[in-house]
Amino acid sequence: MSYSLAIDIGGTFTDAVLRRDDGMLTVDKTLTTHHDLLEGFFRGVGLVMGKAGATPDQVTGVVVHATTVVTNALIERKGAATALVVTKGFRDVLSIRNEHRYEMFDPQIEFADPLVPRELTFEVNERVLADGVRLRAVDEAEIVALARQIKASGVASVAICFLNSFRNSANEQEVAAILAKALPGVSLSLSSAVAPQIREYPRTSTTVVNAYTAPITEPYLQGLAAGLEARAIGHRPLIMLSSGGIIGAEIASRNPVRMIESGPAAGALAAAHFAKELGLDRLLAFDMGGTTAKACLIENHEPLVTGSFEVDRIYRFMEGSGMPLTIPSVDMIEIGAGGGSIASIDELGLLKVGPRSAGSMPGPACYGRGGTKPTVTDSDLVLGLLDGANFLGGDMALDIEAARTAIATVGDALGTSVTQTAAGIFRIVAETMAAAAREHATDRGFDYRGLPLLAFGGAGPVHACAVGELLQSAAVIFPPQASVLSAFGTLVTPVRLDLVRSALGRLQGLDWAEVDTILGELTQEGTDALEAAGVAGDVIRLRFGADLRYVGQQNEVAIEIIDDPRIGRDASILHAGFEAAYFAQYGVNPSHVPVELVSWRVTAEGPKPVFNGVARPPMVHGAAKALRHVGLWEAAGDVLVYDRAVLGSGQTVAGPAIVEERETTIVIPPNWNARVDDLGCLIATRSA
Repeated sequence: MSYSLAIDIGGTFTDAVLRRDDGMLTVDKTLTTHHDLLEGFFRGVGLVMGKAGATPDQVTGVVVHATTVVTNALIERKGAATALVVTKGFRDVLSIRNEHRYEMFDPQIEFADPLVPRELTFEVNERVLADGVRLRAVDEAEIVALARQIKASGVASVAICFLNSFRNSANEQEVAAILAKALPGVSLSLSSAVAPQIREYPRTSTTVVNAYTAPITEPYLQGLAAGLEARAIGHRPLIMLSSGGIIGAEIASRNPVRMIESGPAAGALAAAHFAKELGLDRLLAFDMGGTTAKACLIENHEPLVTGSFEVDRIYRFMEGSGMPLTIPSVDMIEIGAGGGSIASIDELGLLKVGPRSAGSMPGPACYGRGGTKPTVTDSDLVLGLLDGANFLGGDMALDIEAARTAIATVGDALGTSVTQTAAGIFRIVAETMAAAAREHATDRGFDYRGLPLLAFGGAGPVHACAVGELLQSAAVIFPPQASVLSAFGTLVTPVRLDLVRSALGRLQGLDWAEVDTILGELTQEGTDALEAAGVAGDVIRLRFGADLRYVGQQNEVAIEIIDDPRIGRDASILHAGFEAAYFAQYGVNPSHVPVELVSWRVTAEGPKPVFNGVARPPMVHGAAKALRHVGLWEAAGDVLVYDRAVLGSGQTVAGPAIVEERETTIVIPPNWNARVDDLGCLIATRSA
């Protein structure tokens, strides 16, 4: 037998999936070890290989990893001491930001402190013009003196971000060469390599994040490769990227900023896989783990991808309150409402949930690891939605009395019983997630009503029907192995790298010589990266795209280009594609306004992995295994509890009911019915 291995490290749990070449899956979960993420990684490897009876020499397929190591470093501010080198006059770029107020009427608006303080930001007297002409070259003596200053500051990493370097990187390259010689062992991140795009603040922010985390990710990924080799698993690890691609660990270690949303991106890819298997053109992916919940739209069996997003938002997950990153990423909305999200009383005396999370340490009160704050998982246990004796198959018993005590601290302040408080937490979580999903879909021109909802993550299946009811979902789909679906998603995507470079100019009169140069460099970079990850050059596929806007507008619209634009050199194809995409998003076209091209995009992609399916559900219909009181449905009496493993193809489960797996629990409310399909998906719909 041959196996492929996937490990997804989340904020609370580390998920492991071992996939046999015939499609058989072996899965497990273990608590994330934040003090050393690789400890949890290899614990997960040992668990699934032990359960499957697999030996290291049988892992001849891919080894893919999605991790929170970069996200954790940013949120906890545990990155490396970093310096920033900028063009003279731009020393305060991180503090000035883009002058946008994300909350217009809040006089005490706050932003997170920059990752690089002003005293570690250094200016260089150089200048490149907007058209790429080098007005002022680098003075070597100035950079040698600068190197002495940086060395004295004791930093481990340097970000270099010069004005207009995306059009001409010569000055950045020269400074980097001098600093590399003068500062051996110091990591260097160049904006022209990390984020060669317009907009000075987002480009600087992206480069600084890369520099801040590179000294952490490089030894982390080296330790990962060494650990696999020490265990006689010889396959080179591949790393999941925020864009939904996977790439070799060496390339990923130099570009850690691309890994920030690797886990959520993998979940979106798994949702896209099931959309295709189920024949659904559109669905809404709903991923709720221990720390956050995410929603992502899937269209034509692909997740939507955006060219920018934010990280480490400090104000109610509000757009504009975090650090912008101009890298390709699966387009999703994140809500601070996971299983470990903490319930509290706000300044108005009202119950709220999140965004603070108990994580895996100390975790929810019911984990018995020192947590005392009431969380979503505590409320689910108190309500009877979870079986404390059967959590993780009984390997991790939950303390219901500790959960009751924690919930009571909030209930006493509200004057409500423990059950009423827990039910309130459950409903607030559903309302919060539904509101965020509505906003996400509406902003992208989608009518969310009637969209099927695919639920996964450890906590997603518990809350999905409540969210689906608020969204008027046509169905709520619970795929097999729903709790580890993000790890599974890393196994259904090809090796892929998404690249972008700005080249601002009018579409009419496009400089095709410049286009040839830019696309040639991007395709070469993508091809080299895939070949380094083990993909043969003759099977690499290239896809092209562009970002365009009407002249005078601030934001652009991304389009896909069917053929290599260098072949036909027909700007009218770009214009037509832009007008169609613009109309789809905004419902109007100011076609009398000229169009300008902002950026080119190239995706280098290897062959899609061969997928032989998964184990089918049994044909025999299983009976309920127990009855349980559920506080949400007092009028319904005791509720039937099923083991998902015994549910057969075509079997129907009438709500209210609980369906348990080892790693998660599916909640079917009253007036809902669920049916097992031939793929093993449990599909719930509302009764007429």
